[in-house]
Amino acid sequence: MGLAKPVDSKSNPKGGENVNQLFVGIDVGSRDNTVHIMLPDGSKHSSFAVQNNLGGAKTISKRVVSVLTDKSLPDVAIGIEATGVYGDSLMYFLREDGALGRFGRKLHVLNPKQVSKFKEAYSDLPKTDDVDAFVIADSLRFGRINTAVYMDDYRYHSLRNLTRARFFAVQNLTREKQRFMNHLFMKCSGLAQEKVFSNNYGAAALAVFEEFETPDDIADMDTNELAAFIAEKGKNRFPDPDEIAKAVQAAAHGSYRLPKTVNDSVNQVLSISVSSMRAIEAQIKALEKEIERQFENIPNPLISIPGIGKVFSAGIIAEVGDINRFNGHAGLAKYAGLAWGRHQSGMFEGQHTRLIRSGNRFLKYYLCEAAFSLARCDAEFKRYYNLKFKEVNKYQHKRALALTARKLVRLVFRLLKDNRLYRPA
Repeated sequence: MGLAKPVDSKSNPKGGENVNQLFVGIDVGSRDNTVHIMLPDGSKHSSFAVQNNLGGAKTISKRVVSVLTDKSLPDVAIGIEATGVYGDSLMYFLREDGALGRFGRKLHVLNPKQVSKFKEAYSDLPKTDDVDAFVIADSLRFGRINTAVYMDDYRYHSLRNLTRARFFAVQNLTREKQRFMNHLFMKCSGLAQEKVFSNNYGAAALAVFEEFETPDDIADMDTNELAAFIAEKGKNRFPDPDEIAKAVQAAAHGSYRLPKTVNDSVNQVLSISVSSMRAIEAQIKALEKEIERQFENIPNPLISIPGIGKVFSAGIIAEVGDINRFNGHAGLAKYAGLAWGRHQSGMFEGQHTRLIRSGNRFLKYYLCEAAFSLARCDAEFKRYYNLKFKEVNKYQHKRALALTARKLVRLVFRLLKDNRLYRPA
């Protein structure tokens, strides 16, 4: 294909370390996988396409083993881009394949953005599956992008399926709550605007939103009866239901009135939205219960950090996997997307830079959630969060949370690396 210029061991980008290693790049698709087999000197051996199924995976293994045997090569590096579910089954097969197991086999899942940037170093490469497979193989040969070895401990994979499912469920719940509040404004704008209830999604608040058809039904109801209704639905947990009832009626008095036909449709949407929120909350509880059960088989020194708990620590450990994949906490932070770019030219050094756009969004989410919880439970992290919060006038919480999460990364790395418990200062 003429995409790479052959090099000898002296000009090898890894300083001759890859002289006995075969490189295999696989461009994964939902239906087909395109494979590029590259020799140690960077020259092309072969390329081919197979179906993304068990038969295709067996063909890949057979042809790679054939090349390794013919060329008397002891090692092979196989890489794919992170493509969601399409590459997972292939990697499971390659990890378990006995024929490949006779050789020094390393599997890599590469960041697509990094592979794309690596491709830009070549001039005018077309966008084809074969070219993409070549670029993946060549990036493995150069080793200048993040080529962390594939996690082969399936306990982490199992746990990651659950923690990522919880991540998406939480996102769905957040979106559903926003839709609910939008329609609540249409039905009773005053209740959507005023913070009458401490939790607009609590049992008492939802009962008021669902039981009364219009703002007039709330405003015209006897205040004592409304207070009794709120106390009953809130299981007598409100210190002063009479005051809440008065606030609810005041909000209802100041709300817009809708035409009956529109009002009926809004009530229907609100009812469905409430059912959806309850269903998603049940899903999250079921996932958290299963996460805790699965997590019993994995060492968890992070549980000793106050405020994190099993779910957040499971989310972190599931994405980190074997901590020895990372050389230090800086590498872990970059993997999580908790690193800042640098802007420097001559004597100028930019003081305000943004977080990098790459990184594992699931790990970043769980680290930030854990950091926010830790800032409320640990004196040192609370002091640090408040300090960073007060340093600026814009994006205070967002900035302070990111910096606190970055501080947490150092702690997480050290606890996992040493397999020891956290002891507050």
